[in-house]
Amino acid sequence: MKRVHIHVGVNNMQESVQFYSALFNAEPEVSRDDYAKWMLDDPQLNFVVSQGHAKIGIEHVGIQSDSDSEFQEMRQRMLDADVIETVEEKETHCCYARSNKTWTTDPQQVVWESFHSFGEADSYYGERPAFSMPEQIAEKNAGSSPCCDN
Repeated sequence: MKRVHIHVGVNNMQESVQFYSALFNAEPEVSRDDYAKWMLDDPQLNFVVSQGHAKIGIEHVGIQSDSDSEFQEMRQRMLDADVIETVEEKETHCCYARSNKTWTTDPQQVVWESFHSFGEADSYYGERPAFSMPEQIAEKNAGSSPCCDN
């Protein structure tokens, strides 16, 4: 199964968790001082809010895969989408999880992530990848078409 993933940067975690818990009629599956995640079945959604890690508003969208084979399928779809660049992260540590990821941007510079998580982590970030945050990558490639990031 695949889930749509949306990551929203917020100013106030307490207000945001209260709002989205009411909206989804569910408490977050993961709740930290700077991060909360809802894994919803109806709709099939991985929804995240964080404070201090992302720009305010929609930071990125993506597709979460339950298996490595689904992740590889989504990764290939990104490559087939004729983007300028994709960025791969293998066995990365981010958002309190261990994952394999592929990043790109669409023609409007919306950052997209495809990922498969296979474990938990004790902190938001582990080792940061060699590239910078999504909006910085998008700015670097703006005007030329899609780009990439994390």
